[in-house]
Amino acid sequence: MTEGLQGPAPDERPQPSGRRNAQGIRIDPEMEAVHDPRRTALSALVQNEPGVLAKISGLVSRRQFNIESLTVGTTTNPETSRVTLVIEEPEPGIRQVEKQLEKLVNVISVRELGDDAVRRELVVLKVHGEEPDKVNAITDMYGGETLDAGPRTITVQITGDEQKVDDAIDAFRQFGIRELARTGQTALARGEEWTTHAEEERYERTQVRQ
Repeated sequence: MTEGLQGPAPDERPQPSGRRNAQGIRIDPEMEAVHDPRRTALSALVQNEPGVLAKISGLVSRRQFNIESLTVGTTTNPETSRVTLVIEEPEPGIRQVEKQLEKLVNVISVRELGDDAVRRELVVLKVHGEEPDKVNAITDMYGGETLDAGPRTITVQITGDEQKVDDAIDAFRQFGIRELARTGQTALARGEEWTTHAEEERYERTQVRQ
């Protein structure tokens, strides 16, 4: 009788731990341990290819992470775009999002932004126009701009950090907000610091070409 390969018995082999979610994906027990959630922003430098945004949003939503906002836009390099993802998760969840994003082929570099990062978002509001002078006063107070004004509605835009945008929206509620569109955060690291780890090298490469 030929002996098989040596190894542990079936009941001695390590077994995967953690429950599976509704999609059958096993959840790391550490992620389900008690950790206070915190809100943070991740910046991802990605290749400009069709479907990359869908891949990122699909990956995060499949794993049931809580997305607050997701924005995308071009960078100084026409081959890349920047994705800014705001999530609220416990610490293990934030690290897991980073790891999962880094596995995507189209993602070049991912980094969590610090508290001192420069963050901005834009909101466009359409309010009732019965009190145009008061609406204009509030718009000026928040450094906004009137985009459209008619006898029945006034549409304005406000740009700033999240707290400023929140405060502006509250201030406009007195006029009755008919419609609202908010972009979500976009952000860059402060000062000379590069927003993601790959950007300095890629920037220098574009300068050499010029």
